[in-house]
Amino acid sequence: MLRPVALLLGLALAASADSAAQTLPQYAADTHLGVGSCSGSTCHGAVTPWRNSTVLQNEYVTWQTKDPHSKAYATLLNAQSKRIAANLGLPNAHEAKICLDCHANNVASNLRSKTFQISDGVGCESCHGGSVRWLGVHISGAASHAQNIAAGMYPTEEPVARAKLCLSCHFGTKDKFVTHRIMGAGHPRMAFELDTFTVTQPAHFRIDDDYRARKKVSDPVQTWAIGQAVAVQMSLEALTDPNRNSQGMFPELVHFDCHACHHPMSNLRWEPRASTGLGPGLVRLNDSNMVMLRLIVAQIDPALGDRLLQQSRALHAASQQSMAAVTAAANTLRGTVNPLIDRLAQHRFDGEATHKLLRAVLRDAATREYTDFAAAEQATMAVAAILNALKRSGQIDDARFKRYNDVLDRAYKAVERDEMFKPADFIAALDALDQVVQK
Repeated sequence: MLRPVALLLGLALAASADSAAQTLPQYAADTHLGVGSCSGSTCHGAVTPWRNSTVLQNEYVTWQTKDPHSKAYATLLNAQSKRIAANLGLPNAHEAKICLDCHANNVASNLRSKTFQISDGVGCESCHGGSVRWLGVHISGAASHAQNIAAGMYPTEEPVARAKLCLSCHFGTKDKFVTHRIMGAGHPRMAFELDTFTVTQPAHFRIDDDYRARKKVSDPVQTWAIGQAVAVQMSLEALTDPNRNSQGMFPELVHFDCHACHHPMSNLRWEPRASTGLGPGLVRLNDSNMVMLRLIVAQIDPALGDRLLQQSRALHAASQQSMAAVTAAANTLRGTVNPLIDRLAQHRFDGEATHKLLRAVLRDAATREYTDFAAAEQATMAVAAILNALKRSGQIDDARFKRYNDVLDRAYKAVERDEMFKPADFIAALDALDQVVQK
């Protein structure tokens, strides 16, 4: 039985929104009721969007029919997952915590209601938080979004909170982490960029005047920038975590660039990169997010951008020395990166700044910064995010947006298959786009 609305609203106002933002839904103390609590036809289970409604009302159907997250648990039953589980010495994948932590809403058993089903995969409460406190507030029709958040709903509209939530599975945390051993067993390589993954996620919301009145709407460039900063922050946390930075006599190899080792021997593609200071034949840390973050910061604060460059070079040098040297260099870099997240969350990229960022991303191709596949992949998604921002703000029209994206398709094709990546092809693609942009 639902509590009286007035009481629920009072509890919501008394709760702390800040703590909700900092605690990921999987680890918060709220009970999860399952996707069935959202799927009613008068809630979010309508077959088609409602007319004259402030929300679409068909969010559950969109998730169920179009969102890969709804199939995340089912993936654990396929042949590839069975092979990975066997390689890891697990009885199966669909009951293993190491798999369920990201492929399902794997909350503690005491936080699962009778209607909760682990087989629902990555469902509503995986992102929006256990609904036992906020559901009544939410359906009352009398609560604001701020009151929903205060009652325990996770603020997915906030880029920093969203980045930490998404990266908790698409990279990992101290509680769940995709290691090199897991990938060696057959798990796909992990890659993520916040704005691109947000845009490609099947939208179960409509950004209109009502949405803007209730929630924060971040610019694509700001979302991209924050995503890069949080990714660097989380990678440095993992690198300095003694439980996640070693495997016996070896370092945890998931921190390193996969393609420094994994590519056909006939594909001789190593080229020097000034920002690493490393020669050929060395296992290199994956610094693809750092490459993007340095570029972003350099446009805001050139001196700080130079400091990031020097500190990241020091980290690369330390990776060839000792684990103690790596930890020290990574901690120094963390001290510079961590304050950047709040700074980027407050920063607004105007039209001129957005154009400068586009040119900076394209210009770095000429300096051979994207000779590593992971950096090229991030650069491609960066250009897409910036172009979307320029179009949305009216700084480029539909015809120019199409012309730019037609050329960008060459870059997408160059990073389509990592095993076949050729730096020269990718650099040529961005050079071609740079020439078109300058016209």
